[in-house]
Amino acid sequence: MENFSVAISFKGSLGWVEYDEATKKVIVNLGDDEGKKLAEKFLTTPHEIKIPHETLLDFTAENINPNLSADNLKIVLTRLWEATGVHVDWSRPVDYVKLHPHY
Repeated sequence: MENFSVAISFKGSLGWVEYDEATKKVIVNLGDDEGKKLAEKFLTTPHEIKIPHETLLDFTAENINPNLSADNLKIVLTRLWEATGVHVDWSRPVDYVKLHPHY
């Protein structure tokens, strides 16, 4: 089973978030301590998030715990930047960032 990971950035620092399926743990790898602490706190806390359904007006508020699954983590990641300033770089190749965690 391969872990989910995605690139992140904060104030000129590159890194990544990883979800370990075996331990159900969210791991933040980021060179900036402030950004790392903000992301770790946000990504290990359950959040009430309005989830869309059939139409653009059909939402229900659901408690999403990012530690329970990679899918839950992905939902919470969509709120990371607004809450913390840590940007999720969905299109940046995460394998490249892991080898070269700098600009």
